[in-house]
Amino acid sequence: MRTHLTFIVVAALALTGCATGTNPADPYESFNRGVYKFNDVLDKAVAKPVAQGYEKVMPTIGKVMVNNFFSNVDDVVTTLNDLLQLKIRQACSDGIRVIFNSTLGIAGLINVTSRLEKHHEDFGQTLGYWGAGPGPYLMLPILGPSDLRDGVGLSVDTVEGPIGFITPVATRNWLYVAEEINIRAQLLDSEKVMDEATLDRYDFIRNAYLLHRQSMVYDGNPPRQKYDDEGDDPADSPMPTQPDQHPALENKIPSAQPEK
Repeated sequence: MRTHLTFIVVAALALTGCATGTNPADPYESFNRGVYKFNDVLDKAVAKPVAQGYEKVMPTIGKVMVNNFFSNVDDVVTTLNDLLQLKIRQACSDGIRVIFNSTLGIAGLINVTSRLEKHHEDFGQTLGYWGAGPGPYLMLPILGPSDLRDGVGLSVDTVEGPIGFITPVATRNWLYVAEEINIRAQLLDSEKVMDEATLDRYDFIRNAYLLHRQSMVYDGNPPRQKYDDEGDDPADSPMPTQPDQHPALENKIPSAQPEK
């Protein structure tokens, strides 16, 4: 699975060299739309029916425990990235969640730390924290929306995450599959809203992804970009499509500004 993930990311990056686009945040739009169509067909044929079956068959308590388990796995990755971003207090909180949920919560099946705030940090956010730009938007085969920075981050998080060290390989791969089914099942309701509210699903997914990731990199407080033709009214300014400088570089450049 780890080798396959790396191959998918690298192959997608290599193939983008032959594609062009007009959106500055999505220069490889023609390629990305092709991948999106492939993913959509695969989703309708396999992922969505499996997720719907999971929703019908699995009792509520079972779904809660499965979600808690993978949330605990995410907390491990989050704690490591907290430390990489020098968020020591948050790392302590997230580390406590991992320790208590992994022991008293029986491998994370029971959330015994619900009073502690749940965070999410990944290596893509860590790269952004230290000033790495998002790069071009990418629609990865099977994996879905991403960008250059998050594609690299996803590879690192998958390789170094707890599931990546589980043996035998068959068990590890089944856990990856179960995690994706859990995520897809939780998207069923929001998908209905998206179908009713949007004409172009590709545009909707891309814009929502870019804004969401920008917000996460900046911990919910992304900078407001300044445009030459911007009026005095803030409502007249266009919405940003790319993150600006991150606060991690603020000490080096005086004029810079920076939970499924």
